[in-house]
Amino acid sequence: MKVSYFTDTDTLYIELRDSDITESKDLDEKTILDVDAGGNVCAITFEHASERTDVRHLIVEGIAA
Repeated sequence: MKVSYFTDTDTLYIELRDSDITESKDLDEKTILDVDAGGNVCAITFEHASERTDVRHLIVEGIAA
């Protein structure tokens, strides 16, 4: 999994799996869900992220070795 924040566009991109995206679904005007051919969620995009999330504070828990 990879989390990326792009300051120039205020976009938060969370990649859950590295897979070929076959469809992007608009959940609302500022949230996009990317899925693969099997319908598995691959990524989610939050536009205007600083207004909708706390992009300056990231906590990662439960990382397995």
